[in-house]
Amino acid sequence: MRIVLDAMGGDFAPQTPVVGAVQAAKEFGTEIVLVGDKGRIEKELSKYSYPKGLIEVVHSEDAVPMDEQPVRALKRKNSSIHVGLQLVKNGEADAFVSAGNTGAVMAIALFTVGRLKGVERPAISTILPNLKGHTFLLDVGANVDCKPYHLLQFAVMGSAYARYVLGDENPKVGLLNIGEEEGKGNELTKEAYKLLKEAKEKGLNFIGNAEGRDIYSGEFDVIVCDGFVGNVALKLSESLAKILAKILKEEIEKHFISRIGAIALKPAIKGFKRRIDYAEWGGAPLLGIKAPVIISHGSSNAKAIKNAIRTATQFVESELNSHIEEEIEKLTGR
Repeated sequence: MRIVLDAMGGDFAPQTPVVGAVQAAKEFGTEIVLVGDKGRIEKELSKYSYPKGLIEVVHSEDAVPMDEQPVRALKRKNSSIHVGLQLVKNGEADAFVSAGNTGAVMAIALFTVGRLKGVERPAISTILPNLKGHTFLLDVGANVDCKPYHLLQFAVMGSAYARYVLGDENPKVGLLNIGEEEGKGNELTKEAYKLLKEAKEKGLNFIGNAEGRDIYSGEFDVIVCDGFVGNVALKLSESLAKILAKILKEEIEKHFISRIGAIALKPAIKGFKRRIDYAEWGGAPLLGIKAPVIISHGSSNAKAIKNAIRTATQFVESELNSHIEEEIEKLTGR
């Protein structure tokens, strides 16, 4: 298996992607293709020891800036994103990982690799912790304006990911809404509810509306929404996690007794940080594209990049895209 990593993507490229690739090669034995400025990448690689046969460098003359508009990014045919995705399209690699410009990755993946059969809108997904494990939330930013049918497709794709990659035997699917009653919401959610209810009769484990609190309650395994709502929920969640960790640290440091108690609680505090740490998952799967694509935060550290590569390998090994196409046809008739 070969995973392409955009070495020029992210706020700390190419240093952080290179370190993440080295860690992944050592820990997972994954073959990685680093795409970007060859001179800069090889300079960074020279600082580390790693299995030489597992890391290859492919040169690209250009890189997409983090603030570049997707339409302009599409014209950068020699960018690390474009060159990397072209390798995947040509069958020279199995998956693509980038901490670069999210809109650019999605746009170039869409026009280079293409959509899965039956999928109208690809969706960016993420994993958030809940009281019983994790919640798979999508869309979190790819589609700010959606039609009811798109939410149905997100549910099918999310359910497939939860089952075949995350190991949830029969994922419970919910529709993010302002109330749990069937008649609640705007026109989008009301119509989407009807479609999801019909899909339930065909095998989708749709259990109804999910309110914002249910993202963390553990009552749902998969929650779907449009990209506008999903992105707000994601950014709020990330901010809250950081603030809670900071407040906890400040309160512990206020008093001597608290600092003593923190020593005994150190394993619990570490566990808390691990459960809310984005780097544990590494990246957000872009579902609905013909090849596995994982998008990481621009501020990702090496641990996040390493785990994004792991997520990409799980995506490939699960043969998820084949399952998504089967489920789309079965549950939506397309």
